[in-house]
Amino acid sequence: MVIHMLAEERYSHTQRAPLCLLLYGLGLLFLGLGWVLRGEPLLPWMFPPIGVMLLVLAGSFHQLTVADQGDELLIQFGPIPLFRTRVKYSEIESIEVGQTLLLDGLGIHMSVRGGWVWNLWGRDCVVIRRRERGDLRVGTDEANNLAAFLGKKLPR
Repeated sequence: MVIHMLAEERYSHTQRAPLCLLLYGLGLLFLGLGWVLRGEPLLPWMFPPIGVMLLVLAGSFHQLTVADQGDELLIQFGPIPLFRTRVKYSEIESIEVGQTLLLDGLGIHMSVRGGWVWNLWGRDCVVIRRRERGDLRVGTDEANNLAAFLGKKLPR
């Protein structure tokens, strides 16, 4: 979604994906196993913490928000905001619409092509080439809109 405010163009988009449903399900399964196996000596102490960890992870990777923050771009998983990064527009050398590789997968990690990948779902992305910190591939379901917005923010 592109938001127009006064004569200045702003950008904010949140992508949601079904991957978190698997994590929610596994978290609930582990909590349930902890309850069902509560009479066993060691298992009740292992399963509930793992279940809670999976539920927190699911809440952390439920959505990916990319938003203009004035002089930088915020990239944040959420709604539990454990994982976020910012890219100053002044650091950007170039941008292009691209695709992640199947080997790049989902989440936050190094790409097999170098640089970082921040992807929630799908293969469409915007490749942000930064001066000092390398490439950043931001997965999005509206790559053309994000690239067009960033193109206007590139240092002249």
